[in-house]
Amino acid sequence: MRQYTPMIQQYLRVKAEYDDAFLFFRLGDFYELFFEDAVKASQELEITLTSRDGGSEEKIPMCGVPHHSAAGYIEQLIQKGYKVAICEQTEDPKQAKGVVKREVVQLITPGTMMDGSKLAAKENNFIAAIDCFNEETFGLAYTDLSTGESKVTLLEGNQDILFDELATIGAKEVIASQGVIKQLLKGIEERCQAVISYEDQCHFSDEFQSVLDNVQDEKMNIPALRLLHYLKRTQKRSLDHLQPFSIYENSQFMKIDFFSKRNLELTESIRGKDKRGTLLWLLDETATAMGGRLLRQWLDRPLIQKKAIEKRLHLVDIFMNHYFERLDLCELLKSVYDLERLAGRVAFGNANARDLIQLKKSLMQIPAIRELLASIKDEATNRISENLDPCEELTDLLERSIVDNPPISVKEGGMIKDGYHEELDKYRDASRNGKDWIAALEKEEREKTGIKSLKVGYNRVFGYFIEVTRANVKFLEEGRYERKQTLANAERFITPELKEKEALILQADERSIELEYEIFLEIRKTVKTYIPRLQKTAKIISEIDVYQSFAAVSETRHYTRPSISADRKLTIEDGRHPVVEKVIGSQGYVPNDCYMDEKREMLLITGPNMSGKSTYMRQIALTAIMAQIGCFVPAEKADLPIFDQIFTRIGAADDLISGQSTFMVEMLEAKNAISNATKDSLILFDEIGRGTSTYDGMALAQAIIEHIHEKIGAKTLFSTHYHELTSLEEKLLRLKNIHVSAVEQEGKLVFLHKVKNGPADKSYGIHVAELAALPKELIERAEEILAELENGQLRHAAPKKEETKITGHDHEQLAFFGEPKATLDSREKKVLKEIQSINLLEMNPLQALNTLFSLQKKLKK
Repeated sequence: MRQYTPMIQQYLRVKAEYDDAFLFFRLGDFYELFFEDAVKASQELEITLTSRDGGSEEKIPMCGVPHHSAAGYIEQLIQKGYKVAICEQTEDPKQAKGVVKREVVQLITPGTMMDGSKLAAKENNFIAAIDCFNEETFGLAYTDLSTGESKVTLLEGNQDILFDELATIGAKEVIASQGVIKQLLKGIEERCQAVISYEDQCHFSDEFQSVLDNVQDEKMNIPALRLLHYLKRTQKRSLDHLQPFSIYENSQFMKIDFFSKRNLELTESIRGKDKRGTLLWLLDETATAMGGRLLRQWLDRPLIQKKAIEKRLHLVDIFMNHYFERLDLCELLKSVYDLERLAGRVAFGNANARDLIQLKKSLMQIPAIRELLASIKDEATNRISENLDPCEELTDLLERSIVDNPPISVKEGGMIKDGYHEELDKYRDASRNGKDWIAALEKEEREKTGIKSLKVGYNRVFGYFIEVTRANVKFLEEGRYERKQTLANAERFITPELKEKEALILQADERSIELEYEIFLEIRKTVKTYIPRLQKTAKIISEIDVYQSFAAVSETRHYTRPSISADRKLTIEDGRHPVVEKVIGSQGYVPNDCYMDEKREMLLITGPNMSGKSTYMRQIALTAIMAQIGCFVPAEKADLPIFDQIFTRIGAADDLISGQSTFMVEMLEAKNAISNATKDSLILFDEIGRGTSTYDGMALAQAIIEHIHEKIGAKTLFSTHYHELTSLEEKLLRLKNIHVSAVEQEGKLVFLHKVKNGPADKSYGIHVAELAALPKELIERAEEILAELENGQLRHAAPKKEETKITGHDHEQLAFFGEPKATLDSREKKVLKEIQSINLLEMNPLQALNTLFSLQKKLKK
């Protein structure tokens, strides 16, 4: 340390406490970065890297950004997953003895962003804390610092349960103790794309009492306290807007694991990784940011309580049947700003006068919204209307105090209305009258001296002065003015009266600005006392917004109110995939029915590629999810059971990060469903087993179907290209064959996209390849090979110009090992007969493998 200057030593001491963050070190009007921070920041932010003397032999790398534009640079770093420590001067440089005192005033991280263009209005920005009590019990607490919403839960199960929950809430940052298993944290980084931070403090403190009132369980208390200590240590300011932790259990909602949410494209598309093309994209007609965030939360956690589902459906029905009231409501909601984040900014001390004007305008809509809801004359809407709090006193305060179009800065004046504060009005009057006196003085002196170019000016160095051009100085009476400054082309003068007025004006201006800031802080402090009421109102407004959004979409898309079946029956008439229908248009979409009951628990779906098997399966799941979040559904009629979980295996993708193949991912997702599904679950399996050899895949598919049928009893849709599996309908009582139809017209394949009972008659794989415009000669050769396969005549080797004619029965034409042989010996014929007697479809994979091993041994003897 001694080799560096005192200022660099100060920098290094601070940096040692924040070694995992970029340190923005305030020097005058700039934030400077040094050493490795400077090198890395210059690359990430694309700013110039320079150097400076720091006392050592070599110059120190340095880069910097102006303090007034630092927010944009900080936001860029946060977006890339970094942390930024803001180190400010905490001492007046004029009073400092030696190096100016500096301290970190805030640590900004991906989970603690309060504002900025990258903070999506309709998405929460959750920061979470975890604790592992054993291998199967995890504590999880999380909060959105920008809104104050806070929740805590205990999770029972393996670490995948924790990963799924963190992915569901989209946690940007996860807090853990130093003792947490590194492998678990690595999994969180990879699966959830979250930044890991550490906090070892988790003791109780009285200052946290209000937000922990609901939390009695000691295991829940620990992650909640860990999170609160981290926020207190890093943010170093008021956290009064944090709402009391609400406790929830996973079992209170439909469970949809991370992979199933991705496969169903609920909130993020598989291809573009964005909102377009998702169920959220379809349903989001919300008018407020708060409503948009709540809709996303509802999609992540569909309900499983019939009463709660019916309550939501009833309110959507009400808004559907009151078209004009809904339109008026939507217009009112468009004038409501983000009350939750405004309240957060007020508590955090970030809110400016424009934020308070947004708050006032939002509150001014509440009386009209209350009146409109009351006019509907329904018990549910009347109850909502009564619970809305317009906070009239706060609205009145803001109306009286803040000008309608205030400046962004809170330290330059111009925010407070005339007439609000008596002392401020006096300063303003003195300032305005003084300036009027200055204008009158200039006019009077021009008339007395006869100098038309004479003017009264002002600058910060000399204050007010009378300026006369050099050519006109000779016309001044001797002793009229006191000379103050000589310029090249003019002389500047003052008078005792002018200096007296100057003192009054400058004092009034300066004191006026100081007093305005003090008054604003008092107003903001008063607003802070309304935060709990504002948050309650925000919650109600967001719910209303989601209901009107569901109603608007349901009316536009011609959706139907679903009913909840009591006997586990599922009946969908003319059902559609909601997102696909929106993209291609209702005219081009072919609707389909689906019926499942106690005699029809499993549907085995066959049909050609591209015929719509996957779309059909997805639309059943999306219809169930839409019903259980309280929305109408895309069907002419829908009677649905309540599903406790949805599992999907749709599509294929290698998990390159963890080094798992398509087939391994497929098996892991199948295992997840088989291990956790109940009879009240919905399982969608699309072509299980296609990632391995034909017989392996077929054997696994059959074994999985039998296991679900016999051991679980869940509603299951299972699509396959293994036509041999369609014979299972004869032995599995609750399995039925259905197929997506297609026809050949003039040698071309035409997809009908209509689901019918019974198995498909053929696969049409070559026709699909032809539609993909594969080379004509390739298609023709494939047709030849298919014909040979169907006739049992294909040999291992490619066709040659001269072939040895092979005689004997068709099943004797292929040798088991080595080159093809013209004849088979007695041992091989015996093995062939044994193969003919085997029923593969009745074997499990292990039995099939053992039989194959036995046959191979016989052939090798």
